[in-house]
Amino acid sequence: MARIDLVAVGKTLNDALPGSRQRATFAIEDLTLRIPDGQTMVVLGPSGCGKTTLLKLIAGLIPPDAGVIRYDDVDVADVPPGERRIGMVFQSYALYPHMTSRTNVLSYFLFRKKTAELDELKRAKYQRTSELMGVELAYLLDRKPTTLSGGEKQRVALGRCITRDARLFLVDEPFANLDQALREKYRVNLKILLKQFSITTVYVTHDHHEALILADLIAVMDRGRIVQVGTSQQIYEEPRNLFVAGFLNLHTGSPPIGLLDAGRLPPGRVPADVTVGVRPEDVVVSRAERADGVRAVVAEVLSVPPLDMALVTLRVGEREIHARAAAAERFRPSEPVWLTFRKVHLFDKASGARVG
Repeated sequence: MARIDLVAVGKTLNDALPGSRQRATFAIEDLTLRIPDGQTMVVLGPSGCGKTTLLKLIAGLIPPDAGVIRYDDVDVADVPPGERRIGMVFQSYALYPHMTSRTNVLSYFLFRKKTAELDELKRAKYQRTSELMGVELAYLLDRKPTTLSGGEKQRVALGRCITRDARLFLVDEPFANLDQALREKYRVNLKILLKQFSITTVYVTHDHHEALILADLIAVMDRGRIVQVGTSQQIYEEPRNLFVAGFLNLHTGSPPIGLLDAGRLPPGRVPADVTVGVRPEDVVVSRAERADGVRAVVAEVLSVPPLDMALVTLRVGEREIHARAAAAERFRPSEPVWLTFRKVHLFDKASGARVG
């Protein structure tokens, strides 16, 4: 396995804009990050924040302009990608078009000297990959990539990655083109694989639900910088700034954190120069007036019958926040209500940084 350290890494990319003489500049700046040995670190961030560029830097596909990248305390600046023992899944699949899917899955072994030990490893890896991937991969094995759909190519690419004798997996949103059922299945299967073999993994995604399932640690990335690193619980409960608080939600479909001006809360409850963040599960909605509460108006109610609950959007002045309520409460749009909060998050108005 391997521990990966990036120390003060910088990279500037200049790309010509389509149909224009202008160039778009993107930079990773002074990025320092440790990926612990044997753990899965999910790099979570919006599209265009630099996640894929970060993977390419770790893989050696592009060199950094500044800083150093180390595998187990060894600077790998002069180690080519092919010698770093990396299994990588690209968004673009990168399959050999003239080979069958079976040959693609086992391509690592094509370029090695044939030995009895290698043959045994090949059989063991293929067997394990087949067990994990199941029938969704089996029926593709004798077909070439040109005959496969995007989702099928992604399955083959993932199978090729986990068949390699890798000490590091670099994974770039491999389930983006799969339907929901297969996506959920493969996330679980991949988690089992990574836990069983303790393979150091860097997995990039913009899907917070995927991050919560797969990550031992999450690194939240924004505009070329790592903003916060921690477990999903640490980041959810103590977001470092407004961006992190708004980006990581509890689960798919969960409303984002709501924001209020400090002046809306009862006097003395919070400092005047902060923005107050409150998550839906911490909002208590009541029809009865509360001396310690905040007056609001119901803006919208979305019923969720399987969970016997409703998601309620509430207007407080010019702001909107969200709450969960029991379906039996039957709140109605335009109805006046009072809100109390089990927990709030405070952020500096000027910088957006967490306060307290």
